Amino acid sequence: MITHKTFVFNPFQENTYVIYLPNRDCVIIDPGCHSLAEQSLISEFIKSNGLIPKAVWLTHAHIDHVLGLDFFVTTWKIPYLIHQNEVAQLKSVEVYAPNYGFQSFQSCQAAPTIISASSVLLGNEAFEILNVPGHSPGHVAFFHKSSGQIWAGDVLFNGSIGRTDLPGGDFNTLKDSIQNKLYVLDDKTIVFPGHGPSTEIGFEKLNNPFVKA
Repeated sequence: MITHKTFVFNPFQENTYVIYLPNRDCVIIDPGCHSLAEQSLISEFIKSNGLIPKAVWLTHAHIDHVLGLDFFVTTWKIPYLIHQNEVAQLKSVEVYAPNYGFQSFQSCQAAPTIISASSVLLGNEAFEILNVPGHSPGHVAFFHKSSGQIWAGDVLFNGSIGRTDLPGGDFNTLKDSIQNKLYVLDDKTIVFPGHGPSTEIGFEKLNNPFVKA
């Protein structure tokens, strides 16, 4: 059984997720915490619940999803998982961060763990790794099939989709990812996006104004 906690961080209102098990092992998906207050908030949750961070999983490496990467990696001495095609995106964040007002952004110096399999484990719980580019070249989603939940980053939102006007974005690629990787999942699959409220695959197939089934 898995449980998760959602935090909304930084000026982009990005969703950071802490997924944890009954034995208290946890992973952090897309750490967007930037300010000391945000870092303290998520740290207090982890400590007060006796959680043990095992890794950071990145759906992609846009600035709003990695502002807290170095904080987690250095504080808990844990690895971070990223697709090879996102490494260049991650490296570029330190260059453009000041343009977004993040003068104090600290890039992560630790070497990444490159995704090399179709699934990843948190304890004995398996998460399928779905390659869903379009918003970003190496974007992935983490699908927990046994509970019918997917952490989809900025691919599919409640009533919307990820933007494709950023470097490496492409609408046709994103549409293909949504239709052939996400819309093929069970209609009751719950989607936890990188921004905004959760949704369900079946609802988006019928109602999403940008990509239909």
